[in-house]
Amino acid sequence: MSFNNFLNNIKGKMSELKTEALKFKNKEFLHAAMAGAALIALADGEISSSEKQKMVKFIESHEALSIYGTADVIKAFQEFVTQIEFDKDIGHAKAYEALRKLKKNEEASRLVLRMIISIAAADGDFDADEKIMAVNIARELNLNPADFSL
Repeated sequence: MSFNNFLNNIKGKMSELKTEALKFKNKEFLHAAMAGAALIALADGEISSSEKQKMVKFIESHEALSIYGTADVIKAFQEFVTQIEFDKDIGHAKAYEALRKLKKNEEASRLVLRMIISIAAADGDFDADEKIMAVNIARELNLNPADFSL
């Protein structure tokens, strides 16, 4: 093995480690974002394809989360949806627990809430049930709903 091959191999391994470290660091954000997305998408009783597409596009375009593949994002989202559909009270409790982990990070909390509002409006109708859910999520994140016109 030449020195250049050896060096390239090390660079590749370092890149892999960096990606894994970023995934670990941002896992709480991913789970909070998917918990909020599931709560808001189910608030009106059904999940539209436009809501799903908006959520995936948000994750893919966010630098810190673009390290996750679409399959990972959908899997995390689907886990929260399944929990909520199976038992609404327990599912909501788990989703709010994931959101609370961001509570101390205002910047991340604000970003998640903006994503949630965007998802709710994706189908062209930000209805009363979705607004109530967005207000509840804002409060859970220690944010003032009025700052987001809620």
